[in-house]
Amino acid sequence: MRRTTMAKYMLIMRGSDESTAKMMETPFEEMLETVGKFNEELMRAGVLVAAEGLDDPAQGVVVHFDGETPVVTDGPYGETKELFGGFYLLEVASKDEAVEWAKRLPQFPGSKVEVRRVPSIDEFPQDNEWIVKERAWRERTGQL
Repeated sequence: MRRTTMAKYMLIMRGSDESTAKMMETPFEEMLETVGKFNEELMRAGVLVAAEGLDDPAQGVVVHFDGETPVVTDGPYGETKELFGGFYLLEVASKDEAVEWAKRLPQFPGSKVEVRRVPSIDEFPQDNEWIVKERAWRERTGQL
């Protein structure tokens, strides 16, 4: 039996003012139920690597690299049209499979889910000293 090569894809959840307002109207227990069922599907399928949501943007900061010295600005952000709200990291056979999971992700109207492949360490020059160090670290921490 030929084994399919798996790749990691990140589903990046991006909210808008509209989707955030709708989310705030939804009871927390209802959101947990909906997202929990989706997460269970991912786990049963064996494709879930990681998933995390992010705290309120007003609690964050932005580090701007517009000049010589980075400048830190407290939240809330000036522009909230497409805030990054969290992510799923999946290990699947193809981009098409990642897209199919993204289409099933419970989201509110106005949301977007960006699907991006996460390159493997094997795709970088294996004789590079920094890649050698990272590979050793990944092996020590059980990531490889």
